[in-house]
Amino acid sequence: MQAVTDASFKADVLDAEGAVLVDFWAPWCGPCRVVAPALEALADEYAGRLKIVKVNVDENQQVAGALGVRSIPTLVVFRDGKAVQDAVGALSRAEIARLVEPHLSAATDAVS
Repeated sequence: MQAVTDASFKADVLDAEGAVLVDFWAPWCGPCRVVAPALEALADEYAGRLKIVKVNVDENQQVAGALGVRSIPTLVVFRDGKAVQDAVGALSRAEIARLVEPHLSAATDAVS
C-alpha cells in the first residue's frame, strides 16, 4: 500500500481514476494496527480495481483536518476525486469489502 502525504494527496487520490480507499491512521493507534492486515489482503484481492493508500495523521494533519477526520482509523472511499463513503473504527475484512464493493461495481459498469 502506498503512503500518501498532504503534498501528494491531490495527485494520488483526488486526481486518481476510479475508486481509492484512504486509511487515515497513526503508528501508535492499536485499532489501526488491527485493520492493517485486512487492508493489505484487500489491496491484493482488488488489485487493478481499487487503490488503497495510507495517510499518517501525525505527519499529515492538513488533509485529515480538511476532511474532518477526528478519530482513527478512519476509512474514506473516494470515487473520481470525491469522498463517497466513510467508516470509523476497526472494521473487519468483510466490513471493509462491503464498504468498497458498491464503488467497484460502479467502476466496472462505467467501463462496460
